[in-house]
Amino acid sequence: MSKTLARSTIADVARHAGVSKATVSRFLNHRDRLLSVDIARKVEAAIAELGYTPSPMAQALKRGRSRLIGLVVADITNPYSVAVLQGAEQACREAGYLVMLFNIGNESERESAGIRALLSYKVEGFILNTMGHDAGAVLETARQGKPIVLVDRLHQGLDVDFVSLDNDDAIGLSAGHLVEGGYRELLLVTEPLGTVSSRIERARAFKAFVQANGPEVAGRCVESQAQNLEALVAALRALRERADARAKGDGTHLKDASSAGWKRGAVLPAVITSNAVVTLRVVAAIAQLGWRLGRDIGLVGIDETDWAPYVGPGITTVAQPTGELGRMAVRCLMQRLGGSHVAARKILLPGVLSPRGSTSPSRAVF
Repeated sequence: MSKTLARSTIADVARHAGVSKATVSRFLNHRDRLLSVDIARKVEAAIAELGYTPSPMAQALKRGRSRLIGLVVADITNPYSVAVLQGAEQACREAGYLVMLFNIGNESERESAGIRALLSYKVEGFILNTMGHDAGAVLETARQGKPIVLVDRLHQGLDVDFVSLDNDDAIGLSAGHLVEGGYRELLLVTEPLGTVSSRIERARAFKAFVQANGPEVAGRCVESQAQNLEALVAALRALRERADARAKGDGTHLKDASSAGWKRGAVLPAVITSNAVVTLRVVAAIAQLGWRLGRDIGLVGIDETDWAPYVGPGITTVAQPTGELGRMAVRCLMQRLGGSHVAARKILLPGVLSPRGSTSPSRAVF
């Protein structure tokens, strides 16, 4: 039976070397000049023989600095969160900090628990990509003098640095690309809006685009839940029916909904999805209907993923600068930790459109 060895302590090293704990501490804190060469060698040998490693947390707290940054995310299963984390972790490492991650799992009641848990580890600042339901814990953190940077989602009443995708621009890129491709009946599919600022902003931008381009372009917004794929299937059918009705009203005759393509002059339907999680959901619903991307329905997804180019003819995306968002959040945080007192900043970064076959109605058989 294997036996787990207890981790050596500073007291073990002192006993092994025949010195005091204070002497070992001096050696560990690079104050060798206070020790004789013989004593220093004894301590060094004892550390090597016992395999002793000092606790980074204990050393940091002695210096009054933990060198830790707390990162709280709403959903680590979302590719967006993973990409932001990677960018933030790299920037923290370059600045000499470590990241401590807390995943809320989209459970709003865990928001304050995550923040308070990280506070107990004496993190020096926070990067938050959370639901925004619990302002109390966040405000408490701000009152303690801990700098906070918000990513993607605003918190009401909190005047701190904020970095995000430019949601108006992303929707403009998505919808504009579809209209240029001949799509006229649009549907924005988003997760439930709730109080999540980024979702609300994208829905508002979509409605403004439709209003500005009407009556040639029509569009609606639907909130989709993971556990209700049938509702999404119904919303897609309704989208196709609205396109058919408009085409017939214009004197255009379409093939059946199960057809291999659209007749020339058809009113083409298309979907914009608010993130990669919703994109997968919409792809599943389209597959259930037996439709083909780019021929029976158009699709633009906000968020680039590794799999987007390989689904069907390739999914057109608007990539968020996720890595740069994470790095920018850390830069803002480091400036605050360095003593910067400039007014809270709102930094919006543009998305990048990658057109693929899911928005190519010209591939249809006329």
